[in-house]
Formats: sequence, C-alpha cells, structure tokens
Amino acid sequence: MWFEITSEKLTAEALIQRVRRDNSGAVLVFLGVVRNHNLGRGVDFLEYDAYPQMAEKVMREIAEDAQQRWDINDIAIQHRTGRLEIGETSLLVAVASTHRREGFEAGQWIVDRFKEIVPIWKKEIWEGGEEWIEGELAPKQAG
Repeated sequence: MWFEITSEKLTAEALIQRVRRDNSGAVLVFLGVVRNHNLGRGVDFLEYDAYPQMAEKVMREIAEDAQQRWDINDIAIQHRTGRLEIGETSLLVAVASTHRREGFEAGQWIVDRFKEIVPIWKKEIWEGGEEWIEGELAPKQAG
C-alpha cells in the first residue's frame, strides 16, 4: 500500500506501476479531475489544502478497511494540494485485484469513503467569488 499528499502533478501510470502484481488480473484506476462548473456556476480553478500526516493516516485506514472487505492485492492513493486548473487530476486511486469485480467494488467504496473522511479542503474559485466547499456539494444525479 502507498499513500501520498503532494503538490506535484499526478500521473496514473506511476500509480499503476506501484500496485500492479503478476497475480493481479485487474488494475483499476480512478482519476478525480477538476471540472469547469459546480452548483450552477462556472469554476475558474480550485485550491486544495490538507494536513498531510493526518490525511495519509486516514488514507491508510481506508485501504486497510477495503482489504478486509474485498480480495485486493494492493492499493495506492494520491491527492494533490495547491492550485489546480480545469482538467488537472486532484485524486488518483489505483486498486490491483485478482478479479475485476473486487477491484471495481473496492475502488468505488474507497473513493466514496475518501470524500467522506480524509482531511482535505477544497476552495472553489469563480469569477467574482470563492468558497470553501465541504463534502459532496455537486448536484446528485438521478438513477
């Protein structure tokens, strides 16, 4: 398992190499990407801040919990801090598993849990304003 809070740009290939094993039939990767809108307004960019030691500790706890729930070979998680432009990756999660079902299920659970409890803060900046965003404030999709 591997976890990192960094101000450097994130690349999926580096995370894939950290988790891929010969006994893994699946490596699933999630990229959380900065989008250009939220809550009905245009977004210019985001700023992320974190308490790295605490965030990495919670990330490890999430991964250990996921390994108890699913047959997972390895997990790596990175989150970026600082100013992120539209289209840049803010969150990377890589899950290696023997079979794809476990990887998909674990990956979705890890991302959802990450958003719920990891101490990372997001400020959304738009023309004429800014606001610290807590939790999942994007409109929920039906279905």
